[in-house]
Amino acid sequence: MSATTASQANLKNYILVTLAYWGFTITDGALRMLVLLYFYEIGYSPLEVAFLFLFYEIFGIVTNFLGGWIGSQMGLKVTLYSGIGLQIFALIMLSLLNRDWPQGFAVLYVMVSQALSGIAKDLTKMSTKSAIWLVVPQDAQSSLFKWVAILTGSKNALKGVGFFVGAALLTLVGFVPALWIMAGMLFVLMFTGLMLPRGMGKIKAKVKFTQLFSKSREINILSAARFFLFGSRDVWFVVGLPVFLRGPLGWSFYQVGGFLAIWVIGYGIVQSLAPTLLRRFGSGRPPQASTIQFWTFTLTAIPAAIAIALQSGASPNTVIIVGLLVFGVVFAFNSAVHSYLVLAFTDDDKVALNVGFYYMANSAGRLAGTVLSGLIYQFYGIVGCLWASTLMVLAAGMISLKLPNPKPAGAIAWKAGDGD
Repeated sequence: MSATTASQANLKNYILVTLAYWGFTITDGALRMLVLLYFYEIGYSPLEVAFLFLFYEIFGIVTNFLGGWIGSQMGLKVTLYSGIGLQIFALIMLSLLNRDWPQGFAVLYVMVSQALSGIAKDLTKMSTKSAIWLVVPQDAQSSLFKWVAILTGSKNALKGVGFFVGAALLTLVGFVPALWIMAGMLFVLMFTGLMLPRGMGKIKAKVKFTQLFSKSREINILSAARFFLFGSRDVWFVVGLPVFLRGPLGWSFYQVGGFLAIWVIGYGIVQSLAPTLLRRFGSGRPPQASTIQFWTFTLTAIPAAIAIALQSGASPNTVIIVGLLVFGVVFAFNSAVHSYLVLAFTDDDKVALNVGFYYMANSAGRLAGTVLSGLIYQFYGIVGCLWASTLMVLAAGMISLKLPNPKPAGAIAWKAGDGD
């Protein structure tokens, strides 16, 4: 195969993987907003709403743990489109929910459907991140940071679009029709898988179960910091913030969904620009350990400042809007540098395994943040959630102090990853 043909094939594969990920991302964001707003509106408490997402996060941890192994043995094409198919099933299952069922059974039913959605989301994410590593030619690795930043930045923008789509569909067509519309959209996307090569990401060697645990000190440290970083976001963003906007502040579905959509879209734009901004205003070198330490400790001050402003009696609408925008910018840089480092610290032949292990820590942090978001909000309100966020960012910063610098830029080019 000539270099030109190979380059065209890689570009085609990049486009196919990106389209699949984009479509999935819109439905994932929309489903999150649909479930959150719908069940809060029909009388579920913040803690009960948080528990609806419990299996989503738990099974995300399991999927990230096993997903790298599955992808390395069966190929990333299989895991990518298995994730999309499973999401279709989860949407249809949720549409069959009957409000006349006893609440305990209904909660369990929703939790199971969310478990399937969590598996689907992390299979798709792990597959996409690993596939991008493989489709960018080795002689173009210097552009990998840019390509993956574009993918993940646009992904986060589309997740924001999904938040708005979920709120809009809930208002315009209702809960069940919205689920069927999203399932139909994903069904169409399944056909793009026919054009991807077989065996993408598959390795010939058998991987032992013990190899699923990272033996790299750097990956372990980074994973621990990732746990607290994403827990710090979700401890106030997942349940506490939307409930606070809808309840005490009295925002409408459109306003809640629209604002969170704008936030995630802006977050995605900042993440897409991260390579350019860090090169222009930094040293020009790829991120070092000191880079993530700077951004993490900077982030620590933001939820604390928002909490203090709310406690001092400042206008909650102004404080939340301004504070969340600043939090999003700094968090986007944190996430971009974090996900660059996990690839900088990994070996080519272990990319699926290490990415899977790393995002297992990401899912564990989201799980802790989600449960704590509902629990803390129910007893201490949004201010309690913000102080918990501050402590979790501080923990991430302290752990990051143990990180060494990655390989020199000549050996590992700039790379960035998911800002989920």
